[in-house]
Amino acid sequence: MNSLGVLLDIPSVRLALVALVLGSVALPIVGVFIVGLDIMPVRFAMMHVALLGIAIGLLTGLDPLLCALVLCGLTGGALTPLARSATGLSGAMGLLMTLAVAAALLVLSLSGVNANGAFELLWGSILATRPADVLALAVLAVVVPLLYVLRRRDLALLLHDRELALCSGVAVERLTLILLVVVAVAIASAIRLTGALLVDALTLLPALAARRVGRSLPAMIRWSVIFGLVFNVGGFFISLILDFPPGPTLVLLGGVCTLLLHALPAVSAPRRKAISR
Repeated sequence: MNSLGVLLDIPSVRLALVALVLGSVALPIVGVFIVGLDIMPVRFAMMHVALLGIAIGLLTGLDPLLCALVLCGLTGGALTPLARSATGLSGAMGLLMTLAVAAALLVLSLSGVNANGAFELLWGSILATRPADVLALAVLAVVVPLLYVLRRRDLALLLHDRELALCSGVAVERLTLILLVVVAVAIASAIRLTGALLVDALTLLPALAARRVGRSLPAMIRWSVIFGLVFNVGGFFISLILDFPPGPTLVLLGGVCTLLLHALPAVSAPRRKAISR
């Protein structure tokens, strides 16, 4: 424990912890949006778009995070018309992902990024978190919960059934645009913490765990934040104590806990049925 206290005195470790706490407030809610809209391919494509934005920043000398945020935001907005069709969206995401990763590799090669630098982009470097990364996550930690609070009814209808939301007078196109932009920007903001390949630890895993225990949208939102804090902050402390790489540790802790939550109902279902009788 003494060594843990010494580690927490290091500025980069404290900054990483703050970033994870902020990310655990906003990003799991974004994961609920992804699950509710059934747009799993979008978050994977956005990882590659964010990589392309970072590569463009490295090539041009601009801030890589800013380039990733702008490019992901624009791409998310451009995807809105495709959200009407699950088939069209999936096909478009496959094409976008392929083009984005090819372009990112080309730009990284032109910018002279070495293998270690490319590896860091893919797997993340939480301890390399910068104040700008924390600022981006802090903005998301305010904007995402505020969006849910202000548009809770409309979001519940849209995430439940698009046609029902249309019939109820919800501005579906505009709300979908907002959600896709938020999802895209959130993915870009999380790249620094876990890397492109492990970003689901901050977004999707807490949402999947929350869907197992939450029976309503408000419950899923609350549980997603709770699980996000447990998975990510808990995984970070475990990695510090055991001297493990933080990114994979976060994913493994979140993944194992999510699998256990999904297994528990199968064990307890017969008992609940017997009680109901």
